[in-house]
Amino acid sequence: MFDGFRLEQVNVGDVTLRVRHGGAGSPVVLVHGHPRTHTTWHAVAPRLARHHVVVAPDLRGYGGSTLPPDEPDHAQSSKREMARDVVRLMAHLGHDRFAVAGHDRGALVAFRTAMDHPDAVSHLVVMDGLPVVEHLERTDAVFARAWWHWWFLGQTDKPAERVICADPDAWYQTPTPAEMGEGNHADVWAAFRNPAVVHGMCEDYRAGLGIDRAHDEADRAAGRQVRCPAMLLESAADDLDIHGDPAAIWAPWLARPLRHRVIDSGHHQAEQAPAAVAAAVLDFLR
Repeated sequence: MFDGFRLEQVNVGDVTLRVRHGGAGSPVVLVHGHPRTHTTWHAVAPRLARHHVVVAPDLRGYGGSTLPPDEPDHAQSSKREMARDVVRLMAHLGHDRFAVAGHDRGALVAFRTAMDHPDAVSHLVVMDGLPVVEHLERTDAVFARAWWHWWFLGQTDKPAERVICADPDAWYQTPTPAEMGEGNHADVWAAFRNPAVVHGMCEDYRAGLGIDRAHDEADRAAGRQVRCPAMLLESAADDLDIHGDPAAIWAPWLARPLRHRVIDSGHHQAEQAPAAVAAAVLDFLR
């Protein structure tokens, strides 16, 4: 995987991020979602690296990145802290302005990076994601049944880690190594079997139900919007439209018109349709 890329551990303050980077041109950061690591981009990153510097980190608490001790309100796993990690990582690599693309939970991080650091982000790509407050305000029985893992992973009275770590092989389901890439498959399964990573992933969801929502609410109340160009990549075979038209939900959060493209894949676009994802991003960044 990632021929020509460099693999590093980079200290960005209170955490150390595992990151791969390579290529030449204007920089773009690729931010994975749950329950993946940066290796989910293994077939996308080399395509982008023909035209761009590509940086693919593990989020704090995921994969080979660390997580600081738990804080009140799970603040250490807020998307604000993860966005700060992205900016500090890029500064360490010599980039003060960059595009950011995020999938799933990484879409929340990408959005928060563009919102909190407008001078640093040139373009925003969100893949199968909405601002977390938009999901939570629309929660009903249909959403709770389909996205039940949000509530399970977010529990603290009966922590999900006890169930997951008791038998991660029974809990997690992934495609075969041939389908998702042998190196990617091995990397994510190593993460699944690490109790510290399981805790980090649960803390991500706990932050999502509280402090991340509060940050979104404060932005909306203040009338803040993402100023840079933005694109939504929506999986054709996923259910991001569970609340209605996702582009219409995104519109009030953006100062510019949203570019919206549908990718012919299931939820894990980067693994299932890497050529289409790379082509869409390259066209957007052109």
